[in-house]
Amino acid sequence: MPTVEPAVLIWMILLLVFAGATAIFAVPRRDPNIDGPAPSDRPRKLVARPEADRYAEEVAAAAEQAAVTARSRREAWERAQEAAETAWAAFDEADRIARRSAAAAVFPVFKQRRTRAEIADRERFLHRKALAATRRRELSMDQLNDVLAHRDGWNPRKHPVAQETALRAAVREHRFAGYQAATERERYAWQESEKAATTLRGLRAEALAAKIRAGSGVVTERRTAPIPAARASQPRLAVH
Repeated sequence: MPTVEPAVLIWMILLLVFAGATAIFAVPRRDPNIDGPAPSDRPRKLVARPEADRYAEEVAAAAEQAAVTARSRREAWERAQEAAETAWAAFDEADRIARRSAAAAVFPVFKQRRTRAEIADRERFLHRKALAATRRRELSMDQLNDVLAHRDGWNPRKHPVAQETALRAAVREHRFAGYQAATERERYAWQESEKAATTLRGLRAEALAAKIRAGSGVVTERRTAPIPAARASQPRLAVH
């Protein structure tokens, strides 16, 4: 059997090592700067497409519900606006009547001795007028109680003309209070309508963005549409 020289054996071993090293370095390596991170290193914010579609559907449904709410609050504001205009018209009429009554009362009334029967008639006149005004909602219950109890300047001994003037002034006061309350309700309804409209705009924008992200296959993050604070609004009617 022929023998192998030690030098030849060494050269054969070196050739085998060189060939193995060449094969190892010849295998292509993945460049993280080109191919991006490995699947295990991808951001956790990425979401699979089915979940992206589901999120887009949820936001779209929320936008539809917000549209219903916005429409309802808009209608409520329109009703409050009409109520404020009606209250102003009622106050304006009461003010005109009170002015005419006050103008008629400037003529002097001759003082004379009054009998008990005449005083009782004047008291019944005052009570009857106050009750009728309250039934027409021209006076509040507190005002009626003051009239019946002869409080806050209500004197049944006064002449019917003076009593009528005082009643007309009380009606004007009640109408003005009603108008002020109506304007407050209108202002509140306007603010609520603006809040609902702002929320609707935010949800619609988010729904569109979610739909676009779902079409691309992933969503980067879940966001909740912000609800900004309502801006202050002024009533349409002002007290003159």
